[in-house]
Amino acid sequence: MSTDPIGIFDSGIGGLTIAYALKSKLPNESFIYFGDTKHLPYGEKSEEAIKYYSLQIAKFLEQKRCKAIIIACNSSSSVAFKYISQHITSIPIYNVIDPIIDIVSQDCSKKIGVIGTKATIKSNVYPQKISECCKQTKIVSLETPLLAPMIEEGFFNQEISIVIIKNYLENKCLENIDSLILACTHYPLIKEEVIKFYNNRIKVIDSAEIISEYIMKEFKKLNIINTNKNYSHHFIISNYTKSFEKSAFMFFKENIKLEEIDIWKSNSLYQKKYIV
Repeated sequence: MSTDPIGIFDSGIGGLTIAYALKSKLPNESFIYFGDTKHLPYGEKSEEAIKYYSLQIAKFLEQKRCKAIIIACNSSSSVAFKYISQHITSIPIYNVIDPIIDIVSQDCSKKIGVIGTKATIKSNVYPQKISECCKQTKIVSLETPLLAPMIEEGFFNQEISIVIIKNYLENKCLENIDSLILACTHYPLIKEEVIKFYNNRIKVIDSAEIISEYIMKEFKKLNIINTNKNYSHHFIISNYTKSFEKSAFMFFKENIKLEEIDIWKSNSLYQKKYIV
């Protein structure tokens, strides 16, 4: 057993879908969540920038005595996972891509669609990994760069999101798909809208439940599940945004200590403190 917290990070609110699912599966776990709102969205950044931001956050979480780190961001997972793993070897590092590939490989579809940020799609990580286990499956990928910023600003389950989602999903490359992978941790927040667009005709795969189930199994293997009920959750952002505060409360519906820290400044001090 370990009472140390789990470290989770993303460029914004997307990773909260992972944190919330983990809270349901592992209710006694504490976690430290870092939302790099100063540099969002990662999907528009260069590979070098994503690696730099991701490693600095991972080192910060390691210094906070986290027992494991979850890269709750597809852009960072696709570009920086190996890089982080090479620099941090004292604790396990998990990405959000491999658990999805494991699930997909159990039931290979004829045609799988993948939607995600520019960084994730350009990395080609999903087609490469899926083709290794599903050799007869056709994989098509589509960049959907407006979705993460739209969700980050709270525009989902409303008219503007319906229009933008429809515009992307009507792309010809996604015709006749059997499954669609939502390759961004923001996208579970629009999963129901995607399902509605397809009228339940296809399988829509999101990361939140899959990742939480995978982490629970991994923690059992490592014998690090916390059975002590004195848990706490710590939310950190690199730049305060009202949308993050609103989303954190939407998920956890409890008093949340939201702190702003700029870890890229030499004197990495708490800049502001917000209580929800």
